[in-house]
Amino acid sequence: MTETARPQIRPEQPADLDAVLDVIRAAFAGEGEQVAAIWREIAAGAVPHAGLVAVVDDRVVGHVGLSHGWLDARRALVDITVLSPLSVLPDLQSTGIGTALLGAAVERARTMSPLLVLEGSPAYYGPRGFAPGSAHGVRPASDRTPAPACQVVLGEGYEEWMTGRVVYREVWWRHDAAGLRDPELAQIEQALGVTPPMVVE
Repeated sequence: MTETARPQIRPEQPADLDAVLDVIRAAFAGEGEQVAAIWREIAAGAVPHAGLVAVVDDRVVGHVGLSHGWLDARRALVDITVLSPLSVLPDLQSTGIGTALLGAAVERARTMSPLLVLEGSPAYYGPRGFAPGSAHGVRPASDRTPAPACQVVLGEGYEEWMTGRVVYREVWWRHDAAGLRDPELAQIEQALGVTPPMVVE
């Protein structure tokens, strides 16, 4: 990480929202408006949540969101934490800000629920403390998420019976953000070496 990119990580405040949405839009490029709209609704109270921001020279340059979801286990419906989105301004990516945000988010989430879940690249998140969901019997919310992309961190109160499918809050489904769709889905499956399920016409 360069000296100019060394961030202060602190809790997101209501006054940060416009800057956070700008960071999300920039980080997600073509999908930025959709992702920003999801976080705007979550921040407005649609879902219990917490956010962290990375600040450099009094400017918000990165953000990570934590929000409520469930795990549909056989014994009970379990409250869990969903990590999404993770955003860093494009000109400051690959400087360690995302890693710093992730570390702070994991520390925070361990005390929020027994399980932290995200969907993302195993190559990026694996070295940063995340394990395959499949190793703990956790399945993604949608079959449109390749299994290797579903990753977890175990938190306080986790017990081995807590296995099953992730259940996202309604805001993710309304914005069609629970999983991927073709052609992006097929490209990600190919990159991860995943064989897509057979489709019966």
